[in-house]
Amino acid sequence: MFDNKKILAVIPARGGSKGLPDKNISMLAGKPLIAWTVEEAKKSKYIDRLILSSENSKIIKVAKQFGCEVPFVRPAELAQDETPGIEVVLHVLASLPGYDYVVVLQPTSPLRKVTDIDGGIEACLSQCASACVSLTASSKSPYWMYSLDEGKRMKLLFEGSSQSIRRQDLPKVYVLNGAVSCAKVTWLLEKKSFLTKETLAYVMPKERSVDIDSRLDLLLCDLLLSKGAA
Repeated sequence: MFDNKKILAVIPARGGSKGLPDKNISMLAGKPLIAWTVEEAKKSKYIDRLILSSENSKIIKVAKQFGCEVPFVRPAELAQDETPGIEVVLHVLASLPGYDYVVVLQPTSPLRKVTDIDGGIEACLSQCASACVSLTASSKSPYWMYSLDEGKRMKLLFEGSSQSIRRQDLPKVYVLNGAVSCAKVTWLLEKKSFLTKETLAYVMPKERSVDIDSRLDLLLCDLLLSKGAA
């Protein structure tokens, strides 16, 4: 709870990953991937209830083993490749009413710390923002990116930009890292998106912003953890 506001945290984890089968329960530094998120979320001083939304029995079993509540099994129609993530969150809010804020924690962000979770919540509520999402500085600037025409001729993505500009002089740009998303429930039910012009940014360091999407991501993350670099 933060300032008498009840906070629900949701870990959405379906079982149908094609790029990395059983991704959410793949072993990472001795623990299933999803366990890293469950354990950090359980340390939060603001989250009133932590739940898993999944249709997959193996994921549900693992999440329960690490202390995450699973109040329902997600309907199969909300666990398809094309299912928008917001539909999963809206299903949770319809199933579990009575909360003022909802926090979504993707299980593919294992290096996120409880300080990031609580930091995102604090930023959202203390600044009276409708929503707050985590970002990290982009390692590749779009001001140095090109599109190609049908003849494979290069065209700068942003007119007026130039490769001759020093990296230090380029505008800072940020990308979503999927680690923490927080929103006021009544607002989210109306907007049906965490991302609007009202959304506040919570910037996280790159070393805690790894998003596991492939086996290579998993191997690199495992290396970082084994070397004590994360």
